[in-house]
Amino acid sequence: MADIALDLTPDAQAAIADALNQAVAETAVTTMMAQNFHWNVESNTFGPLHALFQTIYEDHFAGQDDLAERIKMLDMHAEGTLAGMIARSKVEELEGHYTDVEMIGHLQKAQMTLSKTMSGAAAVAEQNGDLLTQDLLISRGMVHDKFAWMLRAHTKGRG
Repeated sequence: MADIALDLTPDAQAAIADALNQAVAETAVTTMMAQNFHWNVESNTFGPLHALFQTIYEDHFAGQDDLAERIKMLDMHAEGTLAGMIARSKVEELEGHYTDVEMIGHLQKAQMTLSKTMSGAAAVAEQNGDLLTQDLLISRGMVHDKFAWMLRAHTKGRG
């Protein structure tokens, strides 16, 4: 078990950094999705959704920074281009206009994808003896599970 990031083998650092870069990419794409929806939501649920979407993108912006900084602690390269993140992400960049219900659905799906990505990356960190990265990823996964639940709650009782 490594005590700090630089105690890991180069192969372990590379594997963990790759998993973290996946997490950063998907978080970045979802950040922009939430901000886009924050700007463009229109309905009788404008107020609560406008606020929730802002809470999500602000959280995700800080979260992607924490993930990228962990990559740097591993002495690896953090992907920093939008094109690279979009190409890598399992969360798709969206174009066009969406209803409030469609926005909720897209963002909920993105949160579930992020939760799975964080869980998978945490497993990579655990397999390579990096409990600190594992803890970070588990914490981020819990955030995405919570946002998925909050979004799902907005559609309960709708026909």
